[in-house]
Amino acid sequence: MSPSGPRRRSGPVRSAPATLGSVGFRLRRRQEGVGPVGNSWPDAAIALRILALAVAAVFIQTSVVAELPVFGVRVDLTPLVVAFVGFLSGSTVGAIAGFGIGLMVDLTLLQTLGVTSLIFTFIGYGAGRVREMRDPQATLVPLALGAVAAFVALVGYSVMEFMLGNDAPVSFELGRQILLGTVVDTLLAAPVWVATRRALEPRLPDDPRRRRRRAYTTGGLSPLPRP
Repeated sequence: MSPSGPRRRSGPVRSAPATLGSVGFRLRRRQEGVGPVGNSWPDAAIALRILALAVAAVFIQTSVVAELPVFGVRVDLTPLVVAFVGFLSGSTVGAIAGFGIGLMVDLTLLQTLGVTSLIFTFIGYGAGRVREMRDPQATLVPLALGAVAAFVALVGYSVMEFMLGNDAPVSFELGRQILLGTVVDTLLAAPVWVATRRALEPRLPDDPRRRRRRAYTTGGLSPLPRP
């Protein structure tokens, strides 16, 4: 007998594989929490926390810390806050926070607008990229990150002052100021890291890589959810 219609295959029908360009596949990956960390915009809760942290950091820096030199150098907490915000929240949020905090510093101290914003944008973005690409877990990571942020900020200030034609001679005293400033900021990195993490961590989205790491270390069992 000749079939009256097209022959149908028996068995379950396989759906076409989703491609990277399909909308459904991208939405499913977003719902599962798969994808690069730090490239999404923060929600309102974390944005308000970052704003409050930025205002508090600039106020404390300009009104209290700047008036208390240590070993003859001015302590600067703001690059530490920018670096830690970027490390916890990602490169995009870190760059935005760095620009905003730098702008507030320039406006408060009546400096040339854009100088501190440019430096802090680079610091926040770089700290976020370190988290996104390497995700280091060592205990001394905040100290190392604070040392790098302080050094980049101090060198960036000197370079920008030189490029703007201000009186910033390259001398042994300038090198001593940069070295001592980096050491002092590194010593203060631990308390600044603790304060920044406590302010932001309750509202930060969970990192998929950390979920996979916890599942591996616990034998596939998920930890108890936090209240």
